[in-house]
Amino acid sequence: MTEPMTPSNGIAAVPPPGTRSAEQIRADIVARRELLARDVDSLRGRVNEITDWRSQVRKHQTEIAVGAAVVGALVVGAFLFSRR
Repeated sequence: MTEPMTPSNGIAAVPPPGTRSAEQIRADIVARRELLARDVDSLRGRVNEITDWRSQVRKHQTEIAVGAAVVGALVVGAFLFSRR
């Protein structure tokens, strides 16, 4: 069984028509389906991780506290400035 050539982008090149047997094509379909399923599972996990706002708050507590302090200072400053 000959391996398809892989170009520089890492994606296997499709051999010219008529150079692979039906069994080789089936095996390629199965392999690509498994890779696709693995990639979809990986993306699903990443999306769940990114969209979990509770874990994002835990990870970025310092940044949130600094941002809240800056906003608080701006609000107090605006309030004091407007009272003059």
